Amino acid sequence: MTTLAKSIVYMVILVATLFSCNQNPSLQTYYVDNQEKPNFLSVDIPANFLNLDENSLTAEQKEAYESIEKLNMLAFRLTEHNQTDYDIELQKVKTILDNPKYEELMRGGNAVDGKFVIKILGEEDDIEEFILFGSSNDKGFAIVRVLGDEMNPMKIMNLVSALDKANVDDAQVSEFMKFFN
Repeated sequence: MTTLAKSIVYMVILVATLFSCNQNPSLQTYYVDNQEKPNFLSVDIPANFLNLDENSLTAEQKEAYESIEKLNMLAFRLTEHNQTDYDIELQKVKTILDNPKYEELMRGGNAVDGKFVIKILGEEDDIEEFILFGSSNDKGFAIVRVLGDEMNPMKIMNLVSALDKANVDDAQVSEFMKFFN
């Protein structure tokens, strides 16, 4: 009888474990799965790459800056030889971002120059990540994830004005930007 009871307990644990796993693809999983594949470029940048003079920031800007931990960037470059792969990968990303857990903040662009969308993951005053997704029918697409802790959209927008004064270490970003040239 104890063997049967143990078997039942193990079976319940196994079933609970299987059902607790999220079967939906996530943006994190997509990054990990594609960062080393051909046609993709992946760049991880710590927040301190901005080299902001924290003494020149307002209290709100400083709080926003300190809430950012890092940026993950993933891009797919479209060429004349990978249109089918591009279409497949673009649809995968769109499907992931259509998940209701990603709340849309803004959308823009056009069919000629390209389109973009900004989404967030988290609660209103406790954003875990900002997602910037842009695509162009002749260049490819890029996803930028701004990861942090307790990020606030309004404070982050206020921080953007301070970025004009930033001494950005563009060696890390230039590779990403050259990818689309």
